[in-house]
Amino acid sequence: MSRNSDDPRKQSLQQRQMEQFRRLLVQLPEICQDYFIDIEPQTSILTRINYAYDLRVFFDYAHKTIEDLADKSPRDFTVEDLKKITSRDISYYLEYLNLYTSQDTDAERMNQNQGKKRKLVAVRAFFRYLHVHGMIENNITEIVHVPKIAEKPIVYLDADEVSELIRIVYNGEFLSAREKKFHQKTQKRDLAIFALLLGTGIRVSECVGINRKEVNLRRNSFQVHRKGGKIMELYFGDQVRAALLPYWEEREQIEAFPGSEDALFLSLQRRRITSRAVENLVTKYARGLETLAHITPHKFRSTFGTALYRSTGDIYLVADVLGHKDVNVTKRHYASIDEKKRRDAADVVSLGIGEETQPNEAPSPNPPGTQSRQS
Repeated sequence: MSRNSDDPRKQSLQQRQMEQFRRLLVQLPEICQDYFIDIEPQTSILTRINYAYDLRVFFDYAHKTIEDLADKSPRDFTVEDLKKITSRDISYYLEYLNLYTSQDTDAERMNQNQGKKRKLVAVRAFFRYLHVHGMIENNITEIVHVPKIAEKPIVYLDADEVSELIRIVYNGEFLSAREKKFHQKTQKRDLAIFALLLGTGIRVSECVGINRKEVNLRRNSFQVHRKGGKIMELYFGDQVRAALLPYWEEREQIEAFPGSEDALFLSLQRRRITSRAVENLVTKYARGLETLAHITPHKFRSTFGTALYRSTGDIYLVADVLGHKDVNVTKRHYASIDEKKRRDAADVVSLGIGEETQPNEAPSPNPPGTQSRQS
C-alpha cells in the first residue's frame, strides 16, 4: 500500500493542490484541459500547477497586447485564436516578463533570465502539444531563443566545515540563552536530521516525509518518495546510523499528535516537522560558523553530491542517488567543479625541477665572470 493512501497529511496536501490546480484551469482556454490531461501521466501535480500559472501569465499578456485577441478573455481563446500568435509576439512576451503586474495581487513582478526561461518552457510545451496533435501547422515558439542562464559554481561545504557544523549542532555553541533551552529538547533530533541530509543527499521534503516504518536499521537503509511518486531505497553509513540511533530511541517514547503517528521527525508540538522548520534550523546553526552564513539545506545536497562524485568518479551513480531524472543535469552541476582534479592536472607533466635545483636567492642579471652584453 502506498504511503499516500494512509497518510492524512499527504492526502490533505494533495487535495489542496488539486483544488488550486482546478481554480487555475478554469481561467485558461478550454484546450488547456486536454493538454493537461495529456501530460498528467508524466508530471506531478506541482509541475502542472506551475505550468498553469505560467500559461495564465502568457494568455493574459496575449489578451492585453495582441489586437486580434483583445476582445476576448483568455478563457474564451480557441485554437483558431491561438493561430494568430506569432513568434514576434513570443519574443515581445519575454521582454514583457522583465516587469509586469500580477493578476492576483496587482503587485509588480520582475523576472531574471531564469524566470523567463521557465515561463517560455511552459509556453513551448503547450504549443508543442498543439503542433504534435495537428492543431497548428508550426510551433512558432521553437524559433525564439531561450534566455541564456549563467552557470553558477556549486556551493558546498568542505570536510572541515561539515565537522564544525556537526559539532555546533551537537553542543549548541553560539546559540542564544533562549535557543539553548530548546536545544536541550531537540539536540538528538537536530543531529539526526543534519546527519541524514549531509550523509545521504536527500531533499528536505524527502527528509521530513520519512515514516518510521520506512527505516530499516538492520540494513542501514530507508525509503524516500522522489518527485513524481517514485519510491527509492537509499542507504546510510555508520556515522549517520550513530547520529540516528539516539533520536530513534527518543522517538519511540514520544506519543505523536494524531495524524503524525508514523512520522520519523517531529516538532516540539509532536507533529511532523515541516520543510520550513528544517530550513530555519539550518539558518540557526549556520550562524555559528562565519563561512556558512548563507548556507541552505540544498547546499547539504550539493556537499554530498560533490563528495560522492569525487570519491567514485561515477556521474551516473551520483544522478541515481540524488534522484536526477536527466544525468545531464548532474553533469552540469558536479562534473565541472572537481577542483582537486584540475589541481592535479597542473603537475601531469614532470619538468625535472625540484627544490634542489632552485637557487636560494634570485639570480643576478649576469652570471659570475661575465659582462653585460650590449645589443
